[in-house]
Amino acid sequence: MSMNLAIVGYGKMGRMIEQLAPEYGFDVKLKLDVDNNAHQKGLTPENFRDIDVAVEFSVPDAVVGNLLRLAELGVNAVVGTTGWTHELSRVRGAVEKHGTGLVWAPNFSIGMNVFMRLVSEAARLLAAQPEYGAWGWEIHHDAKVDAPSGTMLKLVELMKRAGYDRRVDVASNRAGKMPGTHEIGFDSAADTITLRHQARSRLGFASGALTAARWVVGKKGFYEFSEILFG
Repeated sequence: MSMNLAIVGYGKMGRMIEQLAPEYGFDVKLKLDVDNNAHQKGLTPENFRDIDVAVEFSVPDAVVGNLLRLAELGVNAVVGTTGWTHELSRVRGAVEKHGTGLVWAPNFSIGMNVFMRLVSEAARLLAAQPEYGAWGWEIHHDAKVDAPSGTMLKLVELMKRAGYDRRVDVASNRAGKMPGTHEIGFDSAADTITLRHQARSRLGFASGALTAARWVVGKKGFYEFSEILFG
């Protein structure tokens, strides 16, 4: 039996999610974009009456308002928009207050989530080796609004959490139509270690988001995607 999906933010990612949705057991029943959801005007009880879960891929300026309203409507959600984590506690509070379920991630690519684990382990191993300095670099398409990317900020956070308390020099570029490359490097006088993840397309992000959407249907709580993947 198909589940009913709403797409909040019908841009390039939204269209790819619509294309893949049937493979994950979803029927796309609602598509909201800037034309029909300005100031959350499309987030109504009528529109969401039979919706099982919403996938949110809008823009940083709209995402928090969308998530707060979805929680009020009692709708479970997956959010792939970045640039909003300074409001994480506010959104978590709304999800807990209204008893809904939400899965978030700075990046829904399964490969990237594995990459994050590798970076964290490298940072842990090099934390006690002061001769190694670190850098982070990322490049995305010229339409991406936030810089550094949410993924890069998460990578640096994971490095610090792993015990690497020295400065990580971060740089960002925005050019062309690149779906996203992230690089973390460690350098000493003796050698260099470089770890890199390169997305070939938006396919990995869409597949991960739909995996999360299928998982969160009927659940309550506030989850990060890595919890679903790795337990």
